Amino acid sequence: MNILISNDDGVFAPGILAAKQAVEDLGNVYVVAPDRNNSSVGRRLTLFKHLKIVSCKLEDGSSAYSVSGSPADSVVVGADYVMDEKPDLVISGINQGVNVSCDITSSGTVCAALEAVSLGIPAIAVSLFVDPKTAYKQDENGEWYVDYDFTLTKKVLHDLVLKIKNEGFPEGVDLFNLNVPSNYESEDVKITHLSHKMLNKKVIDNTNEEKRDIFNHHLKENQNSDDLIMIVSNLVKEYEKGSDGYALLVEKRPSLTPLKANMTFKELDGW
Repeated sequence: MNILISNDDGVFAPGILAAKQAVEDLGNVYVVAPDRNNSSVGRRLTLFKHLKIVSCKLEDGSSAYSVSGSPADSVVVGADYVMDEKPDLVISGINQGVNVSCDITSSGTVCAALEAVSLGIPAIAVSLFVDPKTAYKQDENGEWYVDYDFTLTKKVLHDLVLKIKNEGFPEGVDLFNLNVPSNYESEDVKITHLSHKMLNKKVIDNTNEEKRDIFNHHLKENQNSDDLIMIVSNLVKEYEKGSDGYALLVEKRPSLTPLKANMTFKELDGW
């Protein structure tokens, strides 16, 4: 089994190494990913422009390639250029964040998987939802850091890929969207559907009192804020039962959503 792994957090993000470690016993693994963070870029492609591809090493010394483009670019480059033959499976992740609901169409992680599907390759998008209440910790010097514990995510991903290797994808399914919580209360995977929405978005300017710290933090030195605005967002807090958001954030268990790339609803007879 030939497996291509990419992501949107960048080739040196800890999640991509965790993904490789999760499945490297199941086939030949290739890692091709953006050279920097590309979160929320959707399915952006770089057409008829030069891309730089660089051979590099991951933290464990294994080989990888960085691409000066988007997650979708990296999948195309990996499948059509780096690998000698088309991969049997593409894994996008492990994303350090959350990708649930119909908002996944803006996700670089999920859209890398969608790009694979457009190439005729089944795919898995996988994310670790890090609960800020439990994941932020201090070291012996008092410095704050994020504890990315990929243990359960790696186990679930390994088991899913093993099942796919043995049985193939379910009929009609093009890709899986897998989300695993860091503060899980159950390891049992729930098959889910997409929630209606993940993020409540709002536009602010320098008059906003609630988000003033965030707005000012992103100002560049000597930058005038009078003509600047910012889009900010908060996670939706309520989700319907059976949805990916409910499993992940309410039941605190892994959510697996089977998806089709063709978003056609049905014929509108008599409309």
